[in-house]
Amino acid sequence: MLRHIEIRHYALIDHLDMELAPGFTVITGETGAGKSIIMGALGLLMGQRADAKAIRDGETKCVVEARFDIAAYDLAPVFEELDLDYDDETVVRREIHANGKSRAFVNDTPVSLAQLKSLAPYLTDIHSQHQNLLLNDSSFQLKVVDAVARSQEERARYASRYAEYMRVTHALDNLKRQAQEAQAERDFAQFQYDQLAGAALSVTEQDELETELDRLNHAEEVKSELSAVTARFDSEEYGILPSLKEALSAVRRIARYVDGGETLASRMESALIELRDLGGEFDTMYNDMEFDPERKRQIEERLDLIYTLEQKHRVKSVAELMALQEEYEAKLQRMDEYDGEIEELARQAEALRGELDAAASVLSAKRRGVAGEIEGALVERLSYLGMPNASLSVDVTETEEYTPTGRDAVSFLFSANRNTALRPITEIASGGEISRVMLCIKALIASKSELPTIVLDEIDTGVSGEVANRMGEMMRQMAEHMQVITITHLPQIAARGASHFKVYKADTEGGTTSNIRRLTQEGRLMEIAEMLSGKNPSESAIANARELMGV
Repeated sequence: MLRHIEIRHYALIDHLDMELAPGFTVITGETGAGKSIIMGALGLLMGQRADAKAIRDGETKCVVEARFDIAAYDLAPVFEELDLDYDDETVVRREIHANGKSRAFVNDTPVSLAQLKSLAPYLTDIHSQHQNLLLNDSSFQLKVVDAVARSQEERARYASRYAEYMRVTHALDNLKRQAQEAQAERDFAQFQYDQLAGAALSVTEQDELETELDRLNHAEEVKSELSAVTARFDSEEYGILPSLKEALSAVRRIARYVDGGETLASRMESALIELRDLGGEFDTMYNDMEFDPERKRQIEERLDLIYTLEQKHRVKSVAELMALQEEYEAKLQRMDEYDGEIEELARQAEALRGELDAAASVLSAKRRGVAGEIEGALVERLSYLGMPNASLSVDVTETEEYTPTGRDAVSFLFSANRNTALRPITEIASGGEISRVMLCIKALIASKSELPTIVLDEIDTGVSGEVANRMGEMMRQMAEHMQVITITHLPQIAARGASHFKVYKADTEGGTTSNIRRLTQEGRLMEIAEMLSGKNPSESAIANARELMGV
């Protein structure tokens, strides 16, 4: 239940502090006093969007904080699922800054807005004035049926199967589309692969061929130069070797007459041997150097193929061409695998569809099983609220397709008068009738759920007199099972409250502010008397108020 709420710098509220009790709490106040502002602040705690314009003029941020006592509601698993720290006394805080940024905290731990929205329904059900319009919303009607059927477990099981089924069917559809697109590209991919594979490329081939071609293109020049070089070694007239031989002979003749002569001769002999070997190598090179036009043609053709492929595929190396070849090979292999994968996914989808059908059937059976109970309970409550001829039907029909909530479409059909055809409720119900139907629905849900707190914002719109009196009694009965907080303009309902707060405006030097105070028993009496007859109530109005309060 909601134990405490504190609001700072929100709209007309400078500082508001409320300590709340179990049971039935009523909040009253004149139109425009700020009751809707309090509802807006509560909405922030439920994860509604924040607007920096709501910050009180002159302030940099507003803060809304609430403390909930949830020890009796077994919510620890919910907190664990949302990755939040659980505490029997849970504090939710929301901060709105002037720059538009918003922060939320649960037990002083920062949380996302999504986490806050997921947690909120387990703490409080806030019924705002516009929610009466939900009566004709099929999803709301379905939620009512599920709440009465207590089908959360079955709905969660179905939702899990549905999510998995949708994942697999989407994957299957994507794979089929890819396979179709791939088939259109198969001939092209096969041609590209065959061309690259047929080229039988190797990584070093291009460099080696270009080097060999360069050598062949310069073969005549090289042979001519080699001829000149070998001539320099062996020519009788000016060759290196004959001249060196004569010089060696001369050194040997004088070697014993000069210092180091023998050493010099030895060195010259070594040089002669080295030069003779060198000359032999040049001679061999000259004899081996032949120009082969056929080999040149082969190399040029091979390089032309490589250059053409590189230009075609816009790459700069054989390595890149070989990488492309591998890509096309993998793509072709992938195309061959599509059929098997499609068959496997189709099998999974079929199996999941069977599980989904079973889960949907169980969920549907539970919903259909409570349709009569809902009809009877609502008609009984509506009769109590002054609609003895009301009739209502909960129509549960099967949808053609699976939906995230099952295969059921729920429609509440209603008639307020005897012998009048049932029609969708908002087509024929007046404002007061809609208010009574909504309260009956809230009362029914409250009797079936373990929700800590429900906040009803002027759910009594359009009713008065004895009907208002009975609506107040119904809310009081609801408060026996949960905390009920009601914002009302009706004295009959306000008189039923176990505790009573009044919202009022005050003018100060800093501007107009909205405030709230808890009324004493005497204060309650005067407030209800004023609700009956206006300011400065008469003795009869006070007596009437006393009668309503039963004091």
